[in-house]
Amino acid sequence: MAVEKFLVEASHIMMFARSVGDANQIYYDADYAKTTEPGTIIAPPTFAQSSAQFDPDYFLRPKIGEPWFGSGKEPTGIKRESSGGGGGGGGGLHAEQHFEYHRHLHPGDVLSATVKPGKTWEKESKRAGKLVFSESITEYRDQHGELVITARGVGVRTERPVDSK
Repeated sequence: MAVEKFLVEASHIMMFARSVGDANQIYYDADYAKTTEPGTIIAPPTFAQSSAQFDPDYFLRPKIGEPWFGSGKEPTGIKRESSGGGGGGGGGLHAEQHFEYHRHLHPGDVLSATVKPGKTWEKESKRAGKLVFSESITEYRDQHGELVITARGVGVRTERPVDSK
């Protein structure tokens, strides 16, 4: 998330819950939410990821008139050389995502995020060569500077495209 601030709104929470098919009333019904332990509408577990959609430069966000990395036309959007000349160049994918909640996220929170690198490690693959795994740690803090969510994502890059044999 590169946007400086991300305002969490009840309508955003409701739309996110609907988009992932989660009908839990705590995500949209204030009267129901008052009867629950949190006592208010809260956000679904992966909601913080939606903050990326408020960043106009987010690398996975489609841009009009430009090729899109996440198009799905090729694995991970990679364009392979048709000349058969090779040249290496593997691909990458999102391997894992973990969220640690320090408290519930709810309407009215204003999040800021700090992204920092985590661990990096390698493994060998018969079909794709060397696999390089790397973590990215995102700390989401509220308007008071309190840590609300720690998100850990793991990506993997391959040395070469996977052999289809």
